[in-house]
Amino acid sequence: MARLGALLPGAALGALLSFALLAAALGSDYWYLLEVAAAGNRTGLPGPLSSHSGLWHICEALHRAIMVVLPLSLVLIVTGWMCGLLGSLAQSVPLLFFTGCYFLLGGSLTLAGVSIYVRYSDLAFAETTRQYGARHVQDVRVSFGWSVALAWGSCASEVLSGTLLLVAARALSLSRRLGTPHSVVI
Repeated sequence: MARLGALLPGAALGALLSFALLAAALGSDYWYLLEVAAAGNRTGLPGPLSSHSGLWHICEALHRAIMVVLPLSLVLIVTGWMCGLLGSLAQSVPLLFFTGCYFLLGGSLTLAGVSIYVRYSDLAFAETTRQYGARHVQDVRVSFGWSVALAWGSCASEVLSGTLLLVAARALSLSRRLGTPHSVVI
C-alpha cells in the first residue's frame, strides 16, 4: 500500500528530527537570555552585563524536575523509534498503534518539561524583582533563546511522528479488512 510507504518513513524521519532537536537543545546554553542595558545607554543595545544560560546552570529545585523530564523524553524517542521500526517491519497494527501513542506521550513529556522551565524562569525573575525592587531590574530584559525553540520543535516533531504512526496503524488495519496486499518499503 503506497500510503503506508509514505507514512512510516515520514514518522521515522520525524522521530529522528525530534531526537536531534531535543539533543541539541539540551546540550546548548541559550535557554535563558538576560540583556542588561548599560546605565545611560538609550540605544537599546545590550550592555556588558548581558548573559545567557542553559539548563545545566539553574537552581537545584528546577534541576530535579527538568533534568529528569527532558532526558527521559530523549530515551522515549529512541525506544519509540525502535518500536516503530519493528512495527513497520512486522506490519503489526497493535505495535504501530502502541508506538504512535508512545510518541504522543513522549511529546507530552517534552511539552511538560519545557513548560515547567518557562514557568519557573518567569517566577524566578518575578521573585528577583520582588526582592531587589523594580528600580534595580528596570533595565533588564529577559527572553528565551533558540534552545527553547529547538525543544518546542522537538515536541512538535514527536507529536507529528505519533500521529503518522496512528494513521499508519489505522490504514494497515483497514487494508487487512478489505483484503488488499500490504507491503511496505522502508
